[in-house]
Amino acid sequence: MLQIEQWISAFIWPFFRIASFFMAVPLLGSQLINARVRLMLALAVAGTVAPLLPPMPEFDALSFNTYLVVGQQILVGGILGFLFQIFYQIFVLGGQMIAMQMGLGFASMTDPTNGISVVMLGQFYLTLIMMIFISLNGHLVMIEIVVRSFDVVPVSLSAFSRESYWRVAMSGSWMFSAAMLMALPAVTALLVVNMAFGIMSRAAPQLNILAVGFPFTMVLGLFINWVNLGGFLDQYMRISSFVLTYIENVFL
Repeated sequence: MLQIEQWISAFIWPFFRIASFFMAVPLLGSQLINARVRLMLALAVAGTVAPLLPPMPEFDALSFNTYLVVGQQILVGGILGFLFQIFYQIFVLGGQMIAMQMGLGFASMTDPTNGISVVMLGQFYLTLIMMIFISLNGHLVMIEIVVRSFDVVPVSLSAFSRESYWRVAMSGSWMFSAAMLMALPAVTALLVVNMAFGIMSRAAPQLNILAVGFPFTMVLGLFINWVNLGGFLDQYMRISSFVLTYIENVFL
């Protein structure tokens, strides 16, 4: 009987962390994947990695400490998934900044993964990031990170430090700054074009700037985005490297 309880404890603690991670992480945590599929995947991953994890502590099944440990595992998995969501939303936010500058802010569509309205350029970047993420085995990297988190944050009653919570809260400001850096070349080029049209409107008031400038700005914005695709992979690698380092600093 005691051995059975040890087997259950060695499986149930990793399961709560992995399941909450799969509920919050991009791709797997979207509305396109059924909750039962995520649950079965969490059971499969937890059963596979349980023998490879450090020894799990033993708690009374009906004690208050058990519920605290369960809550901590759900919190750790949710924070990991939230940080990966921040990584994805950088490119969506950058696409929205570019679209607003080039006059495509009105062209929006419903994101099937989140169920919210997103501008088409942001949806294009999000789809592109998903394809690159899967092609570079990003899904395996996610599973590796959640498994390695058991070595950094073991299953116990100890909670995160105050600095870790502060880093998680500050990840939102880092998301805005990273998105701005991503969109800065296109936004700067379009700003120069808008300034040129402003000077033209002052020099030739009879010229209909709205009829001429709007389509020209849109076409130029599409051309700038096409040029930026050549260095998009480098941006992805740089931002993903920083995100992995940021996740490591959160849990240290």
